[in-house]
Amino acid sequence: MTTASASGDSIAWVRLSSCYLPLANPISDAKVLTGRQKPMTEIAMLFAEIETKDGHRGLGFSYSKRAGGPGQFAHAKEIAPALIGEDPSDISKLWTKLSWAGASVGRSGMAVQAIGAFDVALYDLKARRAGLSLSKLLGSQRDSVRCYNTSGGFLHTPIEQLVVNAGASIARGIGGIKLKVGQPDRALDIRRVETVRKHLGDHVPIMVDANQQWDRPTAQRMCRVFEEFDLVWIEEPLDAYDFEGHAALAAAFDTPIATGEMLTSAAEHGELIRHRAADYLMPDAPRVGGITPFLKIAAQAEHAGLSLGPHFAMELHVHLGAVYASEPWVEHFDWLEPLFNERLEIKDGRMLVPTRPGLGLSLSEQARAWTRETAETGKRP
Repeated sequence: MTTASASGDSIAWVRLSSCYLPLANPISDAKVLTGRQKPMTEIAMLFAEIETKDGHRGLGFSYSKRAGGPGQFAHAKEIAPALIGEDPSDISKLWTKLSWAGASVGRSGMAVQAIGAFDVALYDLKARRAGLSLSKLLGSQRDSVRCYNTSGGFLHTPIEQLVVNAGASIARGIGGIKLKVGQPDRALDIRRVETVRKHLGDHVPIMVDANQQWDRPTAQRMCRVFEEFDLVWIEEPLDAYDFEGHAALAAAFDTPIATGEMLTSAAEHGELIRHRAADYLMPDAPRVGGITPFLKIAAQAEHAGLSLGPHFAMELHVHLGAVYASEPWVEHFDWLEPLFNERLEIKDGRMLVPTRPGLGLSLSEQARAWTRETAETGKRP
């Protein structure tokens, strides 16, 4: 097959879309109950569509919750012209070029999240051009991944409904259940976990997520109490940047500690790994800047012997989880499904890796209808 470089192919056109996905019900976790944030009512999506002069196309996305969507879109619009005329195969080079285009606002946070949409689109384009799924392009280890459901376990959900949601997820074929904890009344947290464990039985994997709400003494106490429930992990018991505190918990308890979803660069994950602050690392590819930095994080995690549980965006992480050396857990959220024409398949506790070229995704008419703003650069072939 002729490569883009050999054929002289180059990026000719980029379209950005700022799309707002409404949530059916306002979402509350511990950050809401403790007054740190308001309930979440929508997700701001940043889509990047890239086309080369030879007609090869790629689709990528990033996202923001509660705030930051307009900023991501504005930054992406500023740096997008740097892609025009470039070889789309030079993905790492282009990530660096885009990073330097916006260097004055840093190499983490919103700046790299805007780059993430382009980076994912370039990988999607490369895999489509090769006729391979993204996981096959990267070197897949498996054709399905373990998956667990989060969307049924938020704190605004009454315990009675929590049990119904958990049972329905398992009946659907999802492999595990994650419950939100971190309420001001810790007894309620314990009762929620105890009730769901009793209902599902000892064989069903259960995780809990405190969303950074505990201080160190509280985390110690809660981790000790939760030892009896044989949890897969306790997620974000402390502030995301308290690497030493997380490391102390990981060393003290049998139940694994999971964290990393709020970190926004490969460098930050490197510090977390250096401190041995997690048993399960939870990088979020759009949040750290795309697939390019995610693969760097995964390589460090594998070297350190850590397990992987990528955060959110299952449509992308099903591919990246399939590439990781040891068996990961991928988070099942059906929130983004209305944005795409395709659906992921769940069977026997596992999420099947799509075999369609690239990510295997195309934007739905609903995504177009929810789009509030678009910007184009270059000239479409």
